[in-house]
Amino acid sequence: MKKIIQFLLCVFAFSFISAQENYEVSTLRIGPYKMFMEKAAAEKLAGMKLIPNDGESKSTIKYHGETILIDIYERYINESKPNELSVYGLSTKSKKFRTKGGIGVGSTRDEVINAFKNYSSFSSYPGWNDKGEKVKNESRFVLNDDDAGTVLSFKIVDNIVTEVSVYMNEGC
Repeated sequence: MKKIIQFLLCVFAFSFISAQENYEVSTLRIGPYKMFMEKAAAEKLAGMKLIPNDGESKSTIKYHGETILIDIYERYINESKPNELSVYGLSTKSKKFRTKGGIGVGSTRDEVINAFKNYSSFSSYPGWNDKGEKVKNESRFVLNDDDAGTVLSFKIVDNIVTEVSVYMNEGC
């Protein structure tokens, strides 16, 4: 009987620890990292210094062994913080991060479309390479969150999601 109780306690403890992990994706976050999060808060969470984006490099962090790329830019918060460094974009190629509906890396194009076909503002467009040429097997499915001023984007290659990104909607 003692062994059964010890086993149940171990299972309970393990499930509680697992519940602390955050693999949620939305128009405002990837895991525990949120859009507009101040650089200092993101660094504390990451346990490392994050570099401001220079247009090419992003900070690569590990969250429970999974990779997230973070764009840090200087932006206006308010009059007391006119030039604050904060999270401007997030992306991942990890299969663990999912929307509440279960959509993420590894989902099919049809699953993405079916999950978000009733979303108020979405678009889909073909992929383009660095030379400005259309890529036949690549596309993007993009959800616009007009209230937050952000975008949730799914990069789809050969009808499978290969990357999920959240970033500022430059059109806002």
